[in-house]
Parts: sequence; structure tokens; C-alpha cells
Amino acid sequence: MTMTKLTNNQLRNLRSQLTVEKAATEQRLASIDHYGLSTSLRDATGDLSAYDNHPGDAATETYERGKDIALHEQEELRLNRISEALSAMDNGSYGSCQTCGEPIPLARLQALPDTLYCAEHSPRQELSEHRPIEESFLMPPFGRSDMDDHEDGFNGFDGEDAWQIVERWGNSNSPAMSENRNVTSYEEVGIESDELDGYVESLESFIATDITGNHRYVVRNKAYNDYMENEEGEALLE
Repeated sequence: MTMTKLTNNQLRNLRSQLTVEKAATEQRLASIDHYGLSTSLRDATGDLSAYDNHPGDAATETYERGKDIALHEQEELRLNRISEALSAMDNGSYGSCQTCGEPIPLARLQALPDTLYCAEHSPRQELSEHRPIEESFLMPPFGRSDMDDHEDGFNGFDGEDAWQIVERWGNSNSPAMSENRNVTSYEEVGIESDELDGYVESLESFIATDITGNHRYVVRNKAYNDYMENEEGEALLE
């Protein structure tokens, strides 16, 4: 629907709103020293080096620095949008969508005075496909050492197996973060934590014999309990 062209009074009010927002954004950037980005990470921590004795401290500082960069970029983007809107007012193009040329409704301009697009053609609706370069390097997980799908069928010790061994000694995950909703302990959190280790069939983990192969007996471990609960065997097994 075509809207009525903005009046001089409406333009004056919108320009005043943009001017106030521009001054507030510039003051905000100046008062917080550009979100601390003018100070090096080493100076911000007060240490001789940016590397701390505890890696968690360095991770915290790195996270905070990344957050500061994002907030600073957001403020700069806002300043650019305001400046572009003020320039559009000066050249007479303000109030018309830069994509379709249709007038932008007054209600939208009052809510977003720095917009140069109608709601249908707003760039904010376009989903960014930009992803960190690390993702392409690391995908798929364990891709450089994964032997699960080896061409000759040989499934040996690979990077995933190495990680599983190290992971058992602990990481930052908890049962609440596991994709498996049935996790009850930290031992079940890891990747393929239920994978059989050292044997093929679960039966092999609780049916035991002596060194000569005689005197068979049953070890009532977790694998045995799971075996019975899943009705894979009978109580007469013993």
C-alpha cells in the first residue's frame, strides 16, 4: 500500500530523533573507551603476560574481549545506519525503500528512524551464512583421523578413540549437557560411552573362566544387569 509522503514536520521530528540517538551512541562509545578495546589484553589483566597460570582465566579474558568486540561493532553499525539515514534526508531519498522504491510507512520510520528499507526488503531478514573458518577445517569431527569408514574395512585405533580415552578423565560437560536423556553418571556422558571396549559382545564382559578355560562363572557387572534388563538372556544363564 502506497503511503503519503512525509511532511516537513515529520521529517524534522525524525531528524531530531536520529540526532539525539547519534549523540548518545557517540557518548556511550567515548565514555567506555570503545568497550576497552583501546587497551591491550595484557594491560587489561594487569599481568606481565596475557597468558595466565590457569587456562580458565585466559579463557574468561578471551571471552570478554570477544564480547567487547561484538558490542563495539554493533555500536559502529548503529552509527553508520544513523549517518546514512541523515544523508538520505539531505539528498531527499529518505522515506523510500532503497530496494523497491516504495514509501516506507511512517509507523516503521518512527520505530526505526535509521531504516532505509521497508519491512519486506529489510536486510536484517537475510540470514547470514558466514561461519567461522575453523568449522570447515575441523569438519567432520575427527575427519583427519577417523577410521570408522576406512575403505579397506580396517577399523583401528583412531583420533576418536584417543579422545574417548582422554575424555574419561574428565571434561567440562555434565550429565545435564548430554544428548542422551537417560544418562545417570559422568561415565555415560562421553562420546559413544556405551561402546564395547575390549570385547565384541556384552556377554564376553561378564562370562568368565580361569586360565584353562574351565570354572565358568558370571560377574554381575553393569553389562550383566543391562543384559538381563533388556531380556537378552535368561536367569538360568548361571
